[in-house]
Amino acid sequence: MYIAPLVANWPCNPEKTIVAHLPANNEIASFGSGYGGNSLLGKKCFALRLGSILARKEGWLAEHMLILGITNPQGEKKYVAAAFPSACGKTNLAMMEPTLPGYKIECVGDDIAWMRFDKEGRLRAINPEAGFFGVAPGTSAATNPNALETCKTNSIFTNVAETSEGGVYWEGMDEELPEGVSITSWLGEENWKSDSGKPAAHPNSRFCTPARQCPIIDPQWESSEGVPIEAILFGGRRPKGVPLVYEAFNWQHGVFIGGSMRSEATAAAEHVGKVIMHDPFAMRPFFGYNFGHYLSHWLSMDKPGRQLPKIFHVNWFRKGTDRSFLWPGFGENCRVLDWICRRVNGEDCANTSTIGYIPKPGALNLDGLKENIDSDSLFDLPKEFWQQEVLDIRKYFNEQVNEDLPEVIAQQLNDLEVRVNELNGESDDMKTCAAVN
Repeated sequence: MYIAPLVANWPCNPEKTIVAHLPANNEIASFGSGYGGNSLLGKKCFALRLGSILARKEGWLAEHMLILGITNPQGEKKYVAAAFPSACGKTNLAMMEPTLPGYKIECVGDDIAWMRFDKEGRLRAINPEAGFFGVAPGTSAATNPNALETCKTNSIFTNVAETSEGGVYWEGMDEELPEGVSITSWLGEENWKSDSGKPAAHPNSRFCTPARQCPIIDPQWESSEGVPIEAILFGGRRPKGVPLVYEAFNWQHGVFIGGSMRSEATAAAEHVGKVIMHDPFAMRPFFGYNFGHYLSHWLSMDKPGRQLPKIFHVNWFRKGTDRSFLWPGFGENCRVLDWICRRVNGEDCANTSTIGYIPKPGALNLDGLKENIDSDSLFDLPKEFWQQEVLDIRKYFNEQVNEDLPEVIAQQLNDLEVRVNELNGESDDMKTCAAVN
């Protein structure tokens, strides 16, 4: 019997790539693409592209979202879903180690959520996946110790570097290699050095590992009825203009926020460079049907008797004039989740701004934070930036949605434009919402 030799790479063929989805038969055909979303067919292809079509037909939501549970020091637990573009911190947030004393984070899923309203009108979510398919570069004991612990055993790594003693390596791992241990890059370059001019691991290299190995996996992660979602977060990489966190005025405004999401391109996108891309609901690569109809489907979730989750937008990636991040992120993001949970409980800890509700002075719990936070810059709403934002969103809606844009969403954009044009040069919003340490 002839046994073919093992080929240790996926048969990529960029010149002849084809990915076909056949919704009528729930079938997918994929050839030539090395992108995980196009080659792991049960993931983005079925769970999101075909899944979103099934969800629309049956009245539920299939979304590119993490699901986490957060418990405060008083023992009150809430579940949150969050949609970020790939490589924008979904896994880090889902497996976060909170810095605020007494808080606990538990992970239900880090990438995909199927959500349906139950008989009591509560939105419940399940994670349809059995594991994690996370971005390796940047994952370290400092940024995501739980992810590292999860993939220590029984895991598959793609396009990472290999050490001479059989281990794996990638940029940002922050581990000193033993003396005498060398690195072979993902391209096969032996004795790789950091000054070689090429990365050791592909920027979108991945680890694939069972969810049950996660040390903070939620007890309800396999619950068939799902966990109750009380808040939905949208967000991306916005180095300028977009504050750390703001809350939608209502469900319709929240759908508009999700539909107008924009983010700096990452290695997981097909674009190269630091361009700001439109990525509505973090679903741009995964919509299974017309985006305008997708917006209408989200709007249709607002029905009598339903307990709609509050919707928020977060931005961990805003930078100052020196191009350094204004917010430390990672475990400190629990401070934002704390404010979000208090808003869900109805606490009066927000002021009205041009773009939504933002924290009142002192509302963010910054106790024990080592970094000196420039709250004025973190929450500033530059008028010219937001005027351009309105123009860019309108152009995108006109070109990509046109007559299929729901009137409610068009009116939300018009209302935002009016509010932005009423901003002063040094916005009153910035003065009223700056959180103080």
